[in-house]
Amino acid sequence: MILPNFNDFPRSGRIMGIDWGARRTGVSVSDATRDFVFTRPPILSGRGGVSVARQVADLAHDECVVGIVFGLPVHADGTPSDTTDAVRACVAELCTYTDLPVAFIDETLTSRAAQDDMGRVRVSDIKRDLDSQSARIILENAIAIIRRLKS
Repeated sequence: MILPNFNDFPRSGRIMGIDWGARRTGVSVSDATRDFVFTRPPILSGRGGVSVARQVADLAHDECVVGIVFGLPVHADGTPSDTTDAVRACVAELCTYTDLPVAFIDETLTSRAAQDDMGRVRVSDIKRDLDSQSARIILENAIAIIRRLKS
């Protein structure tokens, strides 16, 4: 079920952050208290013909999460980007595999922040880790919003 905001998002339990990508989709998961966020290996598109949405649903089940947060790519002025529709389509398909609540959060500059957090590393490390590091930032931002709503 796609939520319009975080007002009805679960207030406790593990949640998953997703940074969708055409080739690699970054994944992160919180602990039950949401004090810690852990990256997971990225989901590779086209792996065995299984869609990214199906792989996200399977991983959400395996990780026992209560909700999923997708980074939504938009321009700095809030207008849709070239990939906004692709992300929304992935989430629509995901909702056919799971009834977990899904919310979107603006992902503007998360890849840049993730790369800054990674520091000076080899290009191969950036390619391997950047998407899931971006998903970590997406999830940390969502957790901050959810905590503010709780107050």
